[in-house]
Amino acid sequence: MDRKRAAIAATAALAPAAWGTTYLVTTQLLPEGRPLLLAALRALPAGLLLLLIGRRLPKGRWWGRAAVLGMLNIGLFFPLVFVGAYRLPGGVAATIGAIQPLLVAGFSIGVLGVRPGRRALLAGLVGVGGVALLVLKGGAKLDGLGIAAMVAGIALMAIGTVLTRRWGRPEGATLLDLTAWQLLAGSVFLVPLAAVVEGAPPALSASNLAGFAYLGLFSTALGYVLWFRGIERLGAGPASFLGLINPVVATVGGLVVLGQTLTGWQLLGLLLALGAMLVGQSPSRPAAAAGRAPALAPVSVPAPSSDVLRAAQPVARM
Repeated sequence: MDRKRAAIAATAALAPAAWGTTYLVTTQLLPEGRPLLLAALRALPAGLLLLLIGRRLPKGRWWGRAAVLGMLNIGLFFPLVFVGAYRLPGGVAATIGAIQPLLVAGFSIGVLGVRPGRRALLAGLVGVGGVALLVLKGGAKLDGLGIAAMVAGIALMAIGTVLTRRWGRPEGATLLDLTAWQLLAGSVFLVPLAAVVEGAPPALSASNLAGFAYLGLFSTALGYVLWFRGIERLGAGPASFLGLINPVVATVGGLVVLGQTLTGWQLLGLLLALGAMLVGQSPSRPAAAAGRAPALAPVSVPAPSSDVLRAAQPVARM
């Protein structure tokens, strides 16, 4: 990997790394039992801030595209993954989230005409195994609804990642604009859903406000801009492998902040996950198809699996 590509990958990896801190921020700073409130207050202020900076609205068909991407990457993804994270132990949720590179690879074949190489597929499988060793605990309880919600959320974001790569950006729009549109489109769904399901928000303390400021500004506004930049520059497939750093950061956070210890198997899992992430940065190849137009550059994806996958811990009520 050349230096420029490595630098882009390193900055894009800051997004899933920030998402990996969500468990600690949520349990230490935010109100308990309000997952939809958390999702709405992450998306709406960040989207408004980026819109004020960019001062650009979608035009023409991009109203529809922004709505689709916003629902896939934000509006539907956030609630589904929160349901999965609340009903499953954190290790199970994180392990399911690690399948995202494999899903992105599959969707990329049909949407982008990009065929993942054997090395990328093997890296995807190794990544799932590494995350499982890192965070999965014996006797973990499996909940059918939680598994279904988690798989659905990860699949929707994988599709969103591939479409983000497919559609790119309209002429003259920046990544800040594209991110703002998606966050606000997701907020249009999340805000009324949170109001109906959870009612009026509670009075927020100073620590609550600090937690929401961190999630909104760093983990969401900056995080998603860097994430979409990674998809645009690296491709959907390579970018999706960066999501493997999410459970790694969550686990390290538990070690540093909560005084947990790392077993030999967890250390092996950490090394496998990091190795898979590095191997997965190799570009994919265009799929051979007679009479087919040249394929776009490879694609991949959030988790950010997902920043709501509390990978290092059993899931606790927020």
